[in-house]
Amino acid sequence: MKFYQTEIRLKSQRRGFHLITEEVLQALPEIKHINIGQLQVFIKHTSASLTINENADPSVRTDFESHINKMVPENAPYYIHTYEGPDDMPAHIKASLMGASVQIPISNGRLNLGVWQGIYLCEHRDRGGSRSVVITAFGN
Repeated sequence: MKFYQTEIRLKSQRRGFHLITEEVLQALPEIKHINIGQLQVFIKHTSASLTINENADPSVRTDFESHINKMVPENAPYYIHTYEGPDDMPAHIKASLMGASVQIPISNGRLNLGVWQGIYLCEHRDRGGSRSVVITAFGN
């Protein structure tokens, strides 16, 4: 079994949902040496998250942002953790709902994603800054 791991820093993104599949693939070209395995992508933050979804139509990412903001609004009167602004506590809740990692099968040296699937960075803060992501691939 082979194991490869790297950590990258993604550039700062505006609030919203952003495709990062290409950055992940560029950061760990050793994936091509794995015939059968798994790729895990883990974000080291509590106010941003990762998910897999539509990679072609950008309106899907816009709709994700609109919907999650309705689900988890800012300025809820019961939020106590508001030290960093009105987007702070909602960002933590959104990150927990979406998740801190994704796992993708590797087949014949390639990610075995569906035709229309890509990895999203879900930035839940207005000014979240750059984000650290740990990328681990393993298999035979």
